[in-house]
Amino acid sequence: MITSSRILGKVKWASQCYQHCCATHGVQRIPSLPAHYTRNGVGNACQSTIASSTEKGLPSGPGLEHFLANAQSFRPSRRTLEKISHPYVKVEDIAGHGRKVCFQVHGCQMNVSDVEVTWSVLKSVGYEKTEKLEEADVILVMTCAIREGAEQKIRNKLIHYRLLKQKRAKSSNPVPVKIGILGCMAERLKKTLLEEDKEIDLVMGPDSYRDLPRLLAITQSGDRVVNVLLSQEETYADIMPVSLMPNKISAFVSIMRGCDNMCSYCIVPFTRGRERSRPISSILEEIRALSDQGIKEITLLGQNVNSYCDQSQSSHAGIQIQSSDDKEIPLAKGFKTLYKPKKGGLRFSVLLDEVSKINPEIRVRFTSPHPKDFPDEVLSLINDRHNICNQLHMPAQAGNSRVLEVMRRGYSREAYLELVEHIREVIPNVALSSDFIAGFCSETEEEFQDTLSLMEAVRYHYCYVFPYSLREKTPAHRDLQDDVSDEQKADRLVRLAETFRRHALERNLQQVGVRQVVLVEGVSKRSHQHLAARNDFNTK
Repeated sequence: MITSSRILGKVKWASQCYQHCCATHGVQRIPSLPAHYTRNGVGNACQSTIASSTEKGLPSGPGLEHFLANAQSFRPSRRTLEKISHPYVKVEDIAGHGRKVCFQVHGCQMNVSDVEVTWSVLKSVGYEKTEKLEEADVILVMTCAIREGAEQKIRNKLIHYRLLKQKRAKSSNPVPVKIGILGCMAERLKKTLLEEDKEIDLVMGPDSYRDLPRLLAITQSGDRVVNVLLSQEETYADIMPVSLMPNKISAFVSIMRGCDNMCSYCIVPFTRGRERSRPISSILEEIRALSDQGIKEITLLGQNVNSYCDQSQSSHAGIQIQSSDDKEIPLAKGFKTLYKPKKGGLRFSVLLDEVSKINPEIRVRFTSPHPKDFPDEVLSLINDRHNICNQLHMPAQAGNSRVLEVMRRGYSREAYLELVEHIREVIPNVALSSDFIAGFCSETEEEFQDTLSLMEAVRYHYCYVFPYSLREKTPAHRDLQDDVSDEQKADRLVRLAETFRRHALERNLQQVGVRQVVLVEGVSKRSHQHLAARNDFNTK
């Protein structure tokens, strides 16, 4: 006998399922011209979706009665809910049908890796790739948000993409051009991008690329869509990336996503989310496939690559995690974190060891690390394995302890220099590179001189230097004042560049006349009579 309380329970559960369907992806569907829609009503995604579907003659979404009819005999899984929450998209609409997509990539190596994941997703449903913007039916822009200058470059490029879209609309070609903004800039600005530019059809954050075919199908009906929900689990571990360059000899392999460090100047935790690591099995499978394809160099990627920690399992292929590994992951001496250290799991040293053994003829690199995550196990492994490059990126960002504390880097000048000295003891023939920020909040000229003196002490092989750019949502934006003038930033940037270039020249001159193993990348751009190659230090 079914009582009234049981019926009410079923109704309550079905109502929750219905609400979950509308919000499970964090998708905001923005119709082109519905009468009921206002800018301030974007958040009402369910009402907008149903109304839009009815107006455009598409099949209507599921009503509450749909769930009541099935409540007694079937409780759908999360995967099933994801499928039935958008029934207005037909299976045949999700297919690419040979439409051509052109990728425009900006920013770091992680963006290159993300494009390869994105292309794998689209290729699997029938899209084709083109290098010519004029041929593209879909233009996808993988964006960077690390500095204001990076975003401005993308905005300038959008002017050209808009013209291409408008030109296609006036032509006899019946297929309209769709413009999608992907990656960190999309995650930072979200629906604001759609409000600023009427020609943008699609905005997607770094954790929603699986959803790209479905959202592109929605745009074919004239709607504009946003999916910027960050995930604490997504690593795309089950998607085999497809390179945009089929004949390449080196490859990027993403081993983790996100960052927990929360440096006060950095937008990455807010555009990439929390740290999560791919299972080691999926990484090794991808690298074996790349080895079979003839790849000669692998670069392991992550926002904080050497804090990798696969906690999904306690062992892999005979690698047993002992009880001692339940302790906190060790940090370099004198370094600390803002977050609670991880415990257990398969760590970066284990992964690096396994990767290096797949093919001894493949060079192995990794970027971008944090100095705190260089325990002796990693350093000794680099020194012992001939195919792990003796080149470490050691982002210092500044050379003054007070500035480093304001940056929330977790170390002092003295601790950093002590680590550099220790690294050179363990790996005598090591090349070091670094990042530096010119003109961070409250930095004085005297404190900037400490940065120059740190560069003199370390004498890097290469440095990346940038003027400080205040980013919204960061701790610096909330708590600090960007009080160093643009003129001072520009002046300090020039002095940083002059200093590291002088040191790099000294380092390079020491290599003249020394026979080295190099990876030949092709014909030199400067002369067709010479080849271009990189040595173990990543120097051309």
